Amino acid sequence: MRDSAAHGQPVALTGADAKRVKRETLGIGDRVKHQNRPATRMGSHAKGPGTQQRVYRFRFYPTAAQAEQLEKTFGACRWVYNEGLALRSGAWERYRVNVGFAETCRVLTGWRQATGTAWLQEVSSTVLQQSLRHLDQAYTRFFKGTSKYPKRKKKRTSKNTATYVRTRFRWVEDPERPGTGRVTLAKQAQPLDVRWSRGLPAGVLPVRLSVTRDRAGRYFLAVLVEERITVLPAALLPGSHEPKAVGLDLGLASLVTLNDGTKVDHPRLLKRYAGRMARLQRELHRKVRGSQNRDKVRRRIARLYALIGDVRRDMLDQFTTRLVRENQVLVVEDLSIASLLRPARGKGRRRKASLNRAIRDAAWGELLRQLHYKCEWYGRTLVIVDRFFPSTRRCSACHAKGPKLDVSVREWTCAGCGTTHDRDVNAAVNLRDEGMRLYRLATSALPPDGRAPAVIRASALPRSEGPLPVMQ
Repeated sequence: MRDSAAHGQPVALTGADAKRVKRETLGIGDRVKHQNRPATRMGSHAKGPGTQQRVYRFRFYPTAAQAEQLEKTFGACRWVYNEGLALRSGAWERYRVNVGFAETCRVLTGWRQATGTAWLQEVSSTVLQQSLRHLDQAYTRFFKGTSKYPKRKKKRTSKNTATYVRTRFRWVEDPERPGTGRVTLAKQAQPLDVRWSRGLPAGVLPVRLSVTRDRAGRYFLAVLVEERITVLPAALLPGSHEPKAVGLDLGLASLVTLNDGTKVDHPRLLKRYAGRMARLQRELHRKVRGSQNRDKVRRRIARLYALIGDVRRDMLDQFTTRLVRENQVLVVEDLSIASLLRPARGKGRRRKASLNRAIRDAAWGELLRQLHYKCEWYGRTLVIVDRFFPSTRRCSACHAKGPKLDVSVREWTCAGCGTTHDRDVNAAVNLRDEGMRLYRLATSALPPDGRAPAVIRASALPRSEGPLPVMQ
C-alpha cells in the first residue's frame, strides 16, 4: 500500500501518527499483552521432515442443534470477514493507514464485547480469527499480483465455511478402527456423525479442520493431516534403465490423447444433463420469488450440479492416478486456460460461448492440478512444454513443420515424408519427445544419486537447440 510521493501519490502514515489515527479514529486499541516485547510476524505452520500435508474430505450429517450452531458460525465468519475488509480498505482510503491481521484481531475483541454484536460470543473466537486470517491472505495474494482485490462475501453466493485449528476441536481415535474416531467442534457438546469412507493415517493428530456446506445443503469435513507418503518404485522401460514417459494432448474431441494412440473420451456431463437442467430451470422460473417451492427447486438444481461435479472429479482422480502409477515422466503442454476462456463478444459469440462451456466441462485445470501434486507425492516428474511449441503442426516422423491447421482438420499428411498423422496422436508424440529432451537437460546436472524434480518447466530451463530423442 505504500506509494511514492515523487509521482504525486499519497504516502502511508507511519510511526506515532499512524498509531494515533488507529487509536482515536479507527478504535483499534493498543497492545495489552506483551507490551515490552517487539511485534513479530507469525509464520505459517511448518511441515515435519519427510512429511506431506494432505487433506481428507468426508461427509457428515449434523443434528438440528449442530446445524443451527454451524449456521451461526458461517454467518459470523462472513460478517467478520466483511467488517475486517471494510476496516482495512476504509483505513487506507480515508487516512492512508495500513491495518494488519493482528490489529483486526484486537478490533474483533471489541466487537465481541460490544452490546450490539455480543452474538459473536456464540462462536469460537479462534474460528473468527481464522476468517480474518483468510482476509489477510487475500490481501497478500492481491499485493503479489496473483488475484484481484478482495470482495465482500454474500450470503447467497459465497461459500459457507469455517476453519477450526488444533485447539478448537477434540479428536478421539477409535482403537477398533484406526484412522477413524470422534470429532467434536468448539461450542458443540456432541461429536459429529462423520461417514468415514476411508481412514486417516493411524496415530496422526489432525492439524486443522474445515467445515463446509455446499449449495445443495450437504455438509463436509476437510481434515488436514501430515503423513509420510510412500514413493512409488521407478517406472522404467522393459529391459533398460530409461524412464517410461507418456505425452498427453488435451483436447475437446477427446479429453486426453496419449502418444500410443489411446484416447480418453470427453464425458460431456453438462450436455448429458442439459435436458434435466433445462426442465428444472423452467420450473424455477415459474415459482414465486421467496417461496418455499422456489427454494426446493433451487436445491434440486444445486444437487444436480453437485452430481456433475462429483462425477467429473472422480473420473479425473482415477485417470490421473493410473497415469502416475504407470509412468515415470508425464509431459503436458503449458495451456493458458484463462486466455482460452475469454468472453464471447461480437460476431460468432454464440459459437465462442459454446466452446467456453465445453472447455469448462473438460476441467483441464483440475486435471493439471491433480497431476502436479500426485507427481510430487509419488516421486514422478511432470514436464510442462512451452505453449508455443508446434506440437500439432510438426511431423513426428521427420520433424518437418507443416502449415497451420484448422480445428476441424483431424488428419493431415506430411509434405516431406508423406506420413499421414492423426492430429491428436501426432501432438502427443511430439510432446513426449520434447518432454524427454527437457527432462534429460534438467537431469544432466544432477549427481548420480540425485532425484529428478517433480515439475520441469520449459520456461525455467536454458534454451538449447539439439536433436530430439527418438523413443522406441
